[in-house]
Amino acid sequence: MELDLERQSNPVDMIEFVAANNDWCFERSGEDEIAMTVEGKWTDYHVSFSWMEEFEALHLACAFDIKVPESRVNEVIRLLSHINGQVLMGHFDLWRQEDVVIFRQSLLLSGGAEPTNQQVEVLLSSALDACESYFQAFQFVVWSGVEAHKAVEAVMFETVGEA
Repeated sequence: MELDLERQSNPVDMIEFVAANNDWCFERSGEDEIAMTVEGKWTDYHVSFSWMEEFEALHLACAFDIKVPESRVNEVIRLLSHINGQVLMGHFDLWRQEDVVIFRQSLLLSGGAEPTNQQVEVLLSSALDACESYFQAFQFVVWSGVEAHKAVEAVMFETVGEA
């Protein structure tokens, strides 16, 4: 039995509500997309949310300003493989149109489900946490010429105690 449930609102409206309540600067570039810049510890992250009606999914893409030169593409792809094996939700990708690294994740809202502000905040915070955790590894590979496995080892060491 197939139910045709009509959605009460566009899920991007909830993103706009959350962004406004948190005093985040955002731009609503269309009915199904909103973009914002979020300040991180290592860099500013360019975040966009897109409603993908055909998949009933709210898609998040988070990019950071590391332009990957052609000479480092293969090592960045190796790094993506290492990192994506450790990330529980979402994944990193190399967006070849701009040669930048992005983090992508989607929230499925099938059957007319509406996102809550808590879901939106967790979607954004988990993406930012992933980007913050691995940003330096991308820097090491792209700018310092470090091998992928060594870059991951360098950023994933555990500290004990406080200085």
